[in-house]
Amino acid sequence: MKEVIISEVATVNEWPELNLKEWESTYDAIHLWMQIVGKIKLEFTPYINHWWNVTFLLSATGLTTGIIPAKYNCFEIEFDFVSHWLAVRRDDGRSRFIEFQNGNVADFYFELKDILTSLGIDTHIWTVPVEIEDRLPFDKDYRFRKYDTIYANKFWKALVQVGTIMNIFRSGFTGKCSPVHFFWGVMDMAVTFFSGKPAPEHLGVPNVGREVMVKSYNSELASFGFWGGKGLGEAAFYAYAYPEPVNYSKAIIKPGEAYYNSNFREFILPYSDVRKTSSPEKAVLEFFHSTYKAAKELGNWNEYLYKEP
Repeated sequence: MKEVIISEVATVNEWPELNLKEWESTYDAIHLWMQIVGKIKLEFTPYINHWWNVTFLLSATGLTTGIIPAKYNCFEIEFDFVSHWLAVRRDDGRSRFIEFQNGNVADFYFELKDILTSLGIDTHIWTVPVEIEDRLPFDKDYRFRKYDTIYANKFWKALVQVGTIMNIFRSGFTGKCSPVHFFWGVMDMAVTFFSGKPAPEHLGVPNVGREVMVKSYNSELASFGFWGGKGLGEAAFYAYAYPEPVNYSKAIIKPGEAYYNSNFREFILPYSDVRKTSSPEKAVLEFFHSTYKAAKELGNWNEYLYKEP
């Protein structure tokens, strides 16, 4: 069994520092591993509106696929960022593990495929990454990636903090609402509220199948989330509305560190600013509440859909 150095594990109640430059190689490795596992879940699970069937959920040590059906059996895959391994468990009690370590994506892909085959689970996924510009197939990606146990654990601990706050925020919404879940395409934690009205057909974005975007955005929505900052340069909270109401970008948003990013068409609240406040929870909830208010008022949502918890 892999020994875990307890001093390297962030405590539950802290908001760990997430300097993207210091762990970008690890970030990229985890992202691509998650895309492999996410595509496996996509292969076996029936479609649920807005692709909620493919997301991951927080677990006591990382992120899990939850139960995945496989004919008359089922299995689960979990990213464990405390023991630093990928755990594959079948319903008959058999388990297999891949240790997270420095290496390449191709070896990870083939090892996972072999493990699943040994457990009687045959997979046939499309090996091209999605929602990123670098689309070298998993089975051909032999580039070296560093795995930093400390930063991987910090990222998960940040997700635990974020997920807790998102569930508090979500608890006040009475309309159609997503779970608080993790999307492996961009590697972000998100929760989405729906107004109950249809939305215009989405025109699509680069490196994502058009059908994916059309099904994801077929209803008017306001979405709130957090990601490690790839593409932005720093970890951040975000909020956006689709379709974006007129003057949404000009709305007054709290706290004062939040701003509208015209490239992403989202409001952004830097994670580093949240960490500096006396109450990170209050800052994040202010951000979510104020961006929801902007979407609701400018989009003419039913005012009774949300009651602040």
